[in-house]
Amino acid sequence: MKSITIKGSERESVGKKATKALRNAGMVPCVVYGGDKPLHFSAPELAFRDLVYTAAAHTVKVDLGEGKLKAIMQDIQFHPVTDRILHIDFYQIFDDIEITMNIPVKLLGSSPGVRNGGRLLFRKRKLAIKALPDKLPDFFDIDISKLKIGENVSVGSLLNDDFNILHPESTVVVQVKTARAAVEVEEDEEEGEEGAEGEAAEGAEATAEGGEN
Repeated sequence: MKSITIKGSERESVGKKATKALRNAGMVPCVVYGGDKPLHFSAPELAFRDLVYTAAAHTVKVDLGEGKLKAIMQDIQFHPVTDRILHIDFYQIFDDIEITMNIPVKLLGSSPGVRNGGRLLFRKRKLAIKALPDKLPDFFDIDISKLKIGENVSVGSLLNDDFNILHPESTVVVQVKTARAAVEVEEDEEEGEEGAEGEAAEGAEATAEGGEN
């Protein structure tokens, strides 16, 4: 999984007045849990752009000038009016300890079932997994180029020795369901074939009658 480096400064004061001053200066107050004690720091709001405003999942390297620590984003708060980032919680991770993380699902290709009028239902856009940090995938890539009407892709087809998916194997991730339009298309095709057979039969009868005269 890709990692994003966030350069910041450790916070000496965590009071409301100091926090407000940080935000007024375009900084985001943050805290990292999971270590020996919570680590409070701040970083420019622009530093979080590639971490927050993306569908991809990332780990984070927090660089405070005296060594780096690895973490994942655990919670984020936005201003209800301006949507500015108010606060971010991180959780420290270690190379030899498994972590739980939501990994986005990405669909590849075009479903023939949808082209025939079926309805694509994207049931699980993210899947929770448990793995060592260096085994975390960036995405679950699912090829739907052969997915026909009535077919689905379930968690059972995505199992991997590198991680554990924390959903039952029967959980449907994406499926194509029958829609009325699909039924009408099939009926139209059947009627077209019957009509062609009828026209051919009538043509054969006319030819036979013409030969008799």
